[in-house]
Amino acid sequence: MEKSGRVEPIRNVEQHVMERQRAYHPNATGEFSWLLSGITLATKVIADHVRRAGLRDILGGTGAVNVQGELVQQLDVIANETILACLGYRGNVGIMASEEDDEPHIIKDFDDHSKYIILFDPLDGSSNIDVNVSIGTIFAILQRRPEIEAGQVMDHILQPGFRQVAAGYVVYSSSTVLAYTTGDGVHMFTLDPSIGAYRLSRENVRMPAKGDTYSINEAYRAQFPDGIQAYLDWTKTKEAGRSLRYVGSLVADFHRTLLRGGVFIYPPTKKAPDGKLRLLYEANPLAFIAEQAGGAATDGRQRILEKTPKALHERTPLVIGSKADVDRVLSFWKS
Repeated sequence: MEKSGRVEPIRNVEQHVMERQRAYHPNATGEFSWLLSGITLATKVIADHVRRAGLRDILGGTGAVNVQGELVQQLDVIANETILACLGYRGNVGIMASEEDDEPHIIKDFDDHSKYIILFDPLDGSSNIDVNVSIGTIFAILQRRPEIEAGQVMDHILQPGFRQVAAGYVVYSSSTVLAYTTGDGVHMFTLDPSIGAYRLSRENVRMPAKGDTYSINEAYRAQFPDGIQAYLDWTKTKEAGRSLRYVGSLVADFHRTLLRGGVFIYPPTKKAPDGKLRLLYEANPLAFIAEQAGGAATDGRQRILEKTPKALHERTPLVIGSKADVDRVLSFWKS
């Protein structure tokens, strides 16, 4: 905090948002920064639970299965309830929808104040909790559509990704890092445990135009489309010069791709022809971030952000990363 005998100013998330609003949105009311402070509070609580999980005996599953057909971990429940609690009383949130829950939560009837819709994956990669692998939280923020009646809840939620007003993720690892965008670049913050605040660590993050790594679970290779298999054959050639990097936690794999370039691929399989990642809670927010950082995201047929969701828990294939690397994958897949 000190540099050359002076105390460096601390720029946390809320201050950064207010600075950007003053510069680019002078008529902003401050509602969004109040909303984002709820997200930062929730993720700080989650980070503490993750860090102390082994000491608090909250590792392992609950024995339940969620709407996705996945085993529910104890930390999944804690993370989900934490986000609902920290954002549910903010006043400007009308609807919240979680990857863990069957139905959306109607927090407040829509009015001029409760205009925001929060979509979130409370703890991405939770199957890796017990082995101490990086996991994370992903969120997307939409606004209600004034032309739609308040009671038409799903019509408000099922908006294409290009209508997101903000998106972000938090990765819980050797440090806790938050990245977010409101459509004017991607900004990254690191949680400083000494003061309990997210401090600005990277501003206007740009994804490298191309990278030398690809990320995919090759164990399912035989189930992938022929074009993806052809791409994987190409990555093994001397010409390609590619290395495989795969964590198995979407947030961790995307975070590396955002900073170092390359491509993350989760294609359709014979068992999951529509893909496996959730469009609203995972693909859309990360696609928004990728594009704002100069990257690209597609389902193999169209830009992720142009897809109109048809269901709350709709799944999608995903190819995301440096634009040149995404284009390279598509050149094999489409052919």
